[in-house]
Amino acid sequence: MKHIIFFFMVFTAVTSSFAQKLNEMVNFERYATNNQLIKTEKNIRKSVVFIGNSITEGWVYVDQEFFTNNNYIGRGISGETSPQLLMRYRKDVIELRPKAVVINIGINDIAENTGPYNQAFTLDNIKSMAELADANGIKVILSSVLPADVFPWRAEIKNVPEKVRALNQEIQKYAREKGYSYVDYFSAMCNEKGAMMDGLADDGVHPNKNGYKIMETLVKKEIDRIKR
Repeated sequence: MKHIIFFFMVFTAVTSSFAQKLNEMVNFERYATNNQLIKTEKNIRKSVVFIGNSITEGWVYVDQEFFTNNNYIGRGISGETSPQLLMRYRKDVIELRPKAVVINIGINDIAENTGPYNQAFTLDNIKSMAELADANGIKVILSSVLPADVFPWRAEIKNVPEKVRALNQEIQKYAREKGYSYVDYFSAMCNEKGAMMDGLADDGVHPNKNGYKIMETLVKKEIDRIKR
């Protein structure tokens, strides 16, 4: 009996610790309060959720009017990779019942923020998010990973433009096969080396207002097309 009690205590402590680490890793509470408020709105079905990492999170701060004026919802969390995004996807997208979702993720996978980069794994996570939305009647807009050459926080990662191009090719191919929308930020923002074009990002990775303006033109055109 003592052994059973001891095992139960250890198991409880381990699972509790794991749950705490998972919550910290995924940050489930980041938008929890706002999500509850949104669920009470009558016109939520007309909205569009933008989900992603710091590029999406920063977008809301740099040009908040783009989101408020168009009834768009920002659900970006800095530093996140595709598995983290997938774990909070139901709470931050599906349960909000938007008209469409714009998915932009992958650059932090390439930067190895949460472990070694595996293109197939990243693509599978993106596919899962797209198919979850599709199954729930939410229109899917996939978008390219933005251009980058060097990560300021992970300068040791090599061949970044090649990895970005390869992942984008697979995302675009998948979108075409499934009939999903695809927004190509990369081609509009990269230079001849595959890096971010001068003047569009202060650190070569995260867009500034000039960069976001290009993205806004491209994505809004696609959103307006599918919402007709």
